[in-house]
Amino acid sequence: MTSWTPQQVAAHNTASCWIIIHGQVYDVTKFLPEHPGGPQAILNYAGKDATEPFDTFHAPDALSHLPSEAHLGSIPIIAEAKSKTKDQARVEEAHKHKPPLYRVLNLADMEVIARKVLSHKAWAYYSSAADDEITHAENIRAFTRFFFLPRVMRPVSYCDPSTTILGYSSALPIFVSGAALAKLGHPLGEINITRGIYTSPSKQIIQMVSSNASLSFNEIAKAARQGQALFFQLYKNRDDMVAERRVRAVEEAGYKAIFLTVDAIVAGSRERDIRNPWILEDEERGGSPVYSEEMPSLDGANHLGTAGALTANDDRDMSWERTIPWLRSITKLPIAIKGIQCVEDAVLAAEAGVDAILLSNHGGRQLEYSLPPIEVLYRLRKQRPDVFSKLEVYIDGGIYRGTDVLKAVCLGARAVGLGRPFLYAQGAYGEAGVTKIIQILEREIVAGMRLLGAPTIKDLRPELVERIDWQPLVSKL
Repeated sequence: MTSWTPQQVAAHNTASCWIIIHGQVYDVTKFLPEHPGGPQAILNYAGKDATEPFDTFHAPDALSHLPSEAHLGSIPIIAEAKSKTKDQARVEEAHKHKPPLYRVLNLADMEVIARKVLSHKAWAYYSSAADDEITHAENIRAFTRFFFLPRVMRPVSYCDPSTTILGYSSALPIFVSGAALAKLGHPLGEINITRGIYTSPSKQIIQMVSSNASLSFNEIAKAARQGQALFFQLYKNRDDMVAERRVRAVEEAGYKAIFLTVDAIVAGSRERDIRNPWILEDEERGGSPVYSEEMPSLDGANHLGTAGALTANDDRDMSWERTIPWLRSITKLPIAIKGIQCVEDAVLAAEAGVDAILLSNHGGRQLEYSLPPIEVLYRLRKQRPDVFSKLEVYIDGGIYRGTDVLKAVCLGARAVGLGRPFLYAQGAYGEAGVTKIIQILEREIVAGMRLLGAPTIKDLRPELVERIDWQPLVSKL
């Protein structure tokens, strides 16, 4: 195997593109158009060492997809004592002072801790939402418009919060909604979630694994316990053959359902994430650049942010008439549609014969001013209650409390998905943090069910919830 010098590799940064990963040299020129994150993500490291971004965004086996001739040889690794960035030093110090888990009382507590201990890059990516982040805030606030009408004098010493999701047992009416790049927060990434949500066969929560996870779906499947159910969140490639290979591989790996994502065909404008590199640069240099007339006038911002380029090859021409029959023809797995945002599309999904829908606006990360999912669920219950008998309905977005889960279940949701809370928890405390989130939600859900007079999930009915729009008192004086 040929040995190369840094200077030789650096020369291949224009017409040809060579990169270094873990001391190995690769010619990725022909792979650029096929890269899921778009060619620019690789070109940024042309002729350079790309180990750090590779480890952050890719599974270790990702290089196996390159042809053997792309591996050109090795480069001598010179051990360099890299100085820590100011942000790395801050994170290291913050982890030393984080509170013990018993002091984490709720999901908001966990988020506060995560904000302190996560890198600025991880926090910006996980917490960011579209544009002015109004939709994200309204996802949360929308739950405050729904109040309970509890029933009393009902036996609730026995209380069972378990349910099934697409036929698979779940200890609680919740699941892990698909969320990407868990390794930004912790070296073990998604495996922390896989292990943390399963304590026994009767105490398991289902994980939906993202197409854009920082570990491969095979690695995550291997980390699962025997009998543990995993679902797969599919971002469909525009090339049907590429998409079909992915679906068949996922099915072979043992995943139990496909969640076709339909609300993220282009990248949302997540400005908090887009600004992140500038904040880190300014922190290191001790100040911000200032305008001068000599500066180029072209827009130098990376509007795709950390992961926006991952949608570059996604199918923007999906349709009810073509895509659902195509997906049905290549898999026997249950099909759920993730990203339904109105009653009309919920009806079309039922007519298309899918098994489930997830009412979601992508955590407020895509289209600003899309309705909060709990409001869409309420409208669906009022306008087309028949849909609930034709497929399973789930929601995600804005859930912080067990009472939020119960409101959704009362209105007809089979289960509720959470994404950010699990990313925050695993980033702050690893696997133990994920288990803590489950414990918190179980305590809140069981207490809420008892106070509602509902000993089982089937006792959570629409008449236990009322939507309230508080009106200000108007003085008659």
